[in-house]
Amino acid sequence: MTESLDRDARHTARMQRKKALMDEKIAQAQEEYGLLLVLGGNGKGKSSSAFGMVARALGHGMKVGVVQFIKGGMPTGEEVFFRRFPDEVRYHVMGEGYTWDTQDRQRDIEKAQAAWAAARTLLDDDSIGLVVLDELNIALKHGYLDLQAVLADLAVRPLMQHVVVTGRGAQPEMIEAADTVTEMTLVKHAFKAGVKAQKGVEY
Repeated sequence: MTESLDRDARHTARMQRKKALMDEKIAQAQEEYGLLLVLGGNGKGKSSSAFGMVARALGHGMKVGVVQFIKGGMPTGEEVFFRRFPDEVRYHVMGEGYTWDTQDRQRDIEKAQAAWAAARTLLDDDSIGLVVLDELNIALKHGYLDLQAVLADLAVRPLMQHVVVTGRGAQPEMIEAADTVTEMTLVKHAFKAGVKAQKGVEY
């Protein structure tokens, strides 16, 4: 009993110290502006995380714009769901599928450039609080778009507009420009065991 009480007391002391540190950091973090977030890495969850932020933004009454690069070969649950809110979500599926499926680099480039034109209309609209550029990293990695032009457009977006960029192979310059960067690490994936993509989980 005494050991348990001692452990509880140590825990309380640690949490009090931690709370003081966290309160100080929160008090110092007073800046507020639109963030650029990059979600990369080889693990699952990049787009899923981005669409979680779409739901979060909608919950706060924000308007959202989505442009999906590369993807478009099959309908996804997130597209079906968020198209139910046409007044709040402007949703653009601009790709035709994965690069190993399309087999046509020039057409992929044309589709990526059309997607970026759609993205620019969202980035120019200060009524949109969150823009998701899904798989943009892939388009940049393959050289379908000019990286410096993309970064320049991102830099001049409305002050309070947040942007989420997803996809493997984030370029160093994109990582440098970002405010928050998360790398999804692959530990284990059902596909490796021969399990097909599942509705509600993969798409």
